[in-house]
Amino acid sequence: MSANTAPAGSSKGWAWLLFSSLFEIIFALSTNATDGFTKLWPSLLTAAAASCGIYTLSQALKTIDVGVGYTVWSGIGGVGTVIFGTLIYGEPMTVWKVLAFILIIGGALGLRITDNIAAKKAAAVPGAQAEPAPAPVA
Repeated sequence: MSANTAPAGSSKGWAWLLFSSLFEIIFALSTNATDGFTKLWPSLLTAAAASCGIYTLSQALKTIDVGVGYTVWSGIGGVGTVIFGTLIYGEPMTVWKVLAFILIIGGALGLRITDNIAAKKAAAVPGAQAEPAPAPVA
């Protein structure tokens, strides 16, 4: 069971996750531009995007289960990176990539819908509360 304290799958958590995914895309694209971390500004952008992406992901995971959140985060980041890699770096776009995008987006939407259903079921059970997180082992 999740140790999250806020309502499962809150809109705020999903907004943080979307914002975090944008940083993931910036991180991946700017890493390519660093030329092996030999260019200062792309390297600084890469470090900043990575830091911001991890921070915003951590905010999202306050209300979204880690398995769902990380999967959606990496899926959006992957699809966005391929799309913008095509636009910025001229990388090839193939039918197989488009098909893979459809599958990834479908999976992300399925996880979001599943999260909504679980939140509604939890809200419908009177007196249901999240279990407290287990105490750390000393």
